[in-house]
Amino acid sequence: MIVVTGATGVVGRPLVALLRDQGLDVRAVARSADAATLPAGVDVRRADLARPEEAAGVLEGADVLFVHPRAVGEAAEKLVALAAESGVRRVVVLSAVNVDDDPAYQPSRANGDRNKEVEDAVVTGGLPWVAVRSSTFAVNTIGLFGAQARAGDILRAPYGDFAEAPIHEMDLAAVIAQALVDDSLDGRRIPVTGPQSVTHEEMVGIIGEVTGRDLQFQEVPPEQAIRGMVARGLPEAFVTALMGRYERGAGKPAEVTDEVERILGRQARTFTRWVADHADAFQVPAG
Repeated sequence: MIVVTGATGVVGRPLVALLRDQGLDVRAVARSADAATLPAGVDVRRADLARPEEAAGVLEGADVLFVHPRAVGEAAEKLVALAAESGVRRVVVLSAVNVDDDPAYQPSRANGDRNKEVEDAVVTGGLPWVAVRSSTFAVNTIGLFGAQARAGDILRAPYGDFAEAPIHEMDLAAVIAQALVDDSLDGRRIPVTGPQSVTHEEMVGIIGEVTGRDLQFQEVPPEQAIRGMVARGLPEAFVTALMGRYERGAGKPAEVTDEVERILGRQARTFTRWVADHADAFQVPAG
């Protein structure tokens, strides 16, 4: 039995589906888990993993545990200890490629993510482990450009030459699925990225090409971007850290690894492919 935490999220949902497609027994755990939205045959549990009594219940009979840092947060150490007591044999944790950077340079921490603490809890928890360190999710592009693309043809962002190596969520889920069943990966911190470094300006060009639209990129000053993002309700600490990340990385290519291909035996999906799979997010609504 494989227990998947964060089972209804961007990564958890395709991960559960991939594991079920392989005929594996899966227990999907989330605070708002709903059996109607997950594949047939999945053992769906609604649980708050910060509560020990609920965590112990979802671990009963489990062999392998997937730990999503956003799902477990500060409860990670207790959860791993409970997993060991419950007979779990292995743990796979989702982490981030920038997990060893200064915390002040990790924007996601301002939104509550504790990738470093959760990864450390798994690594030091006494069970065989794998840490899958992901680059930025390609789906974050919807937050950056989606609303703008649905409203018009000019897409604005600061630091047009800042580059990411965005990973398709299906590739990330597939790597995690392999790590959950392949103990030859044990003890590895695996940096996984998309197959190419893509700047903000290049992203807009690709979105336009895929959707058949004449989209134009317009760079805006960081101060203007900060004001706009804060006005839309984003935490100021997050926006400040994000702009700092952009500034430090501007003009430099993003790190690209071949781990997806090594582990899956096929090339990682390109950003172009990701846009094609999510084209509706960048189209002007009909009518």
